[in-house]
Amino acid sequence: MRTQTSGSAVPVDVGLLLDTGRWSAYQKALTLLAALAVIFDGFDIQILGFAIPSIMREWHVARGAFAPIAALGLAGMAVGSPFAGYCGDRFGRRISLIGCVLVFGVATIATAFCHTLLQLGVLRTVAGVGVGGALPNASALVAEFAPLRRRAMAVTLTIVCVPLGGMIAGLAASRVLPSMGWHALYAIGGAAPLLFALVLMAVLPESPRYLARFSERRDELTRILARMGHALSDGIRFDTCSGRQSSKAVSLAELFSPNLLRDTSGLWLACFACMTGVYLVFGWLPAMLTANGLDIGTASSGLAAYNFGGVLGVLICAVVVTALGSRRPMLWCSVGASASALALLFVPIGPAGGHALLIAGIGLNGLFVNAVQTTMYALASHVYPTRVRASGVACAAAVGRVGGIMSSLGGAAIIQSGSGTYLLVLAMATGITFVGLVAVRNHYPSSRPGH
Repeated sequence: MRTQTSGSAVPVDVGLLLDTGRWSAYQKALTLLAALAVIFDGFDIQILGFAIPSIMREWHVARGAFAPIAALGLAGMAVGSPFAGYCGDRFGRRISLIGCVLVFGVATIATAFCHTLLQLGVLRTVAGVGVGGALPNASALVAEFAPLRRRAMAVTLTIVCVPLGGMIAGLAASRVLPSMGWHALYAIGGAAPLLFALVLMAVLPESPRYLARFSERRDELTRILARMGHALSDGIRFDTCSGRQSSKAVSLAELFSPNLLRDTSGLWLACFACMTGVYLVFGWLPAMLTANGLDIGTASSGLAAYNFGGVLGVLICAVVVTALGSRRPMLWCSVGASASALALLFVPIGPAGGHALLIAGIGLNGLFVNAVQTTMYALASHVYPTRVRASGVACAAAVGRVGGIMSSLGGAAIIQSGSGTYLLVLAMATGITFVGLVAVRNHYPSSRPGH
């Protein structure tokens, strides 16, 4: 695409240009880079769970001592998400994403050399800040690299790299822990993102939509657009450029402006409820199953089935949302998540007999829940305009982390009340998620006429 001039500057709307243009090979490659950053993010989120048994043996501490450590990591994520989102909107998504990768890479590699629970807690908090901030900036970048008709799929396929990173962490842990120990696992888990941050510095550009806010960065913007297949004439001007006025501080109060208040409220409610359920599974599903007499192998299989179902659900939902828009698929999946949790109330959970139906039911629940949870990042990227996109995604994620902290701290009490209470809480969480998603007005539109 080439824009010509005829005596005066031709106005070009960068957002419209990208939204209606093709999804070039260069844009897909940039999406892949952001997705790889999210894989490292997911690896770091899961690494503590795999290392705990080895640390317990080496330090002679009980498992319960690690509950506050896990909560501190989530607290770091809750702080890091809005802070890094603000930085992404204020200073650029690229530099914020790279900074977050460096933060959790350094903190993770430093964890390999810690010797006390206090040191571990401090470093997991710092790592959490980086982990929490990387995801919203990666989401914002991917959303702004992709055309509108491909945006939901691009962001969703990027976020699915979180559970993929966790799966890779499990594979790495199974090989590294028996032979080299948990120190080596953390060293590898920190060195890899540090090296990848150097790659990002070399090849990852800034978001064109962000650059369009700054007239002094016009040449940089023009070069990036040319690589995306939009060769522009010298005489053009960008409609969204507003010079140095654009560099004023971004106000988070904009998330509660009259046009965004309902969407923000709905998103926050949905994120809080959904992440409460997700982290209740991540942190306490094996404990719930073993408390009901299942062996640790079967309990681990249950969590693996939940993650596998989640990856499958995200991939299916990405295709369906692209075709039908986000409202109906997300609401369907919320209903499916509640129904599958309630159905598990009628499945025996105990040491006797086979557990194929139980594992399958857990996997089905993971399919629905993770489809909703992951697609919410794509939805948030669509709801908020460029100026506050990273902040909007980050704040929604931070509210979700608060739900995760509550379920991490309260999971033991829920399990003591029995498996029925545990499953009812899961069903209630996705029921509340449904209510929040109904409140959101600005869902992704369908790409099919008549829908």
